[in-house]
Amino acid sequence: MNIRSRAYRACAALLLLAPVAFPGPAAAQATGKTIRFIAQADLRSLDPIWTTAYITRNHGYMVYDTLFAMDKDLKPQPQMVESWKASDDKLTWSFALRDGLKWHDGLPVTAADCVASLARWGKRDPLGQKFMEAVDTMVAVDDKSFTIALKSPFPLILEALAKLSNNTPFMLPERLAKTDAFTQVTDATGSGPFKFVKEEWVPGSKTVYVKNA
Repeated sequence: MNIRSRAYRACAALLLLAPVAFPGPAAAQATGKTIRFIAQADLRSLDPIWTTAYITRNHGYMVYDTLFAMDKDLKPQPQMVESWKASDDKLTWSFALRDGLKWHDGLPVTAADCVASLARWGKRDPLGQKFMEAVDTMVAVDDKSFTIALKSPFPLILEALAKLSNNTPFMLPERLAKTDAFTQVTDATGSGPFKFVKEEWVPGSKTVYVKNA
């Protein structure tokens, strides 16, 4: 406990120094809206489903989005999903996507993309594997909605879709999500807040992201 207390005090001290040592958002905007930082590790893989490396998970949160996310109380809240409902027996779940979702290449996000992404995630992630054991079918009803039919109730379905850390169920375009789960995806096209600039990526030296308008 003494070691932990010292660690907490050290972190608190760093936080107090942060406004002095590092420019805040306002300063960053005033100097060209560029933030430079040293990550805790080198980004070696772009595929957050293929690896559990935290740096790739962090990269995933930069470029991808999720169907659900956790709020401050660790309760699942809709993210890409606009609405959802479950049957009385909790065996059929229906999901509708928000309007206006687009991939970084300008193409619309579709339900088929989400179904393929969940299927790939479910082959690598431990919670995803348990989830898939309960799944009977996952079907895109139309471009904006899909259903998940379960063989048996899975009480943690929303928690699984909102899983915070490795492997996080990020949504990828169907053309990428259909890649074998044990083969790395090297195209980082997502729908998240930043676009990965692959042509400026220098492994071991530099990774560049630009804002997704």
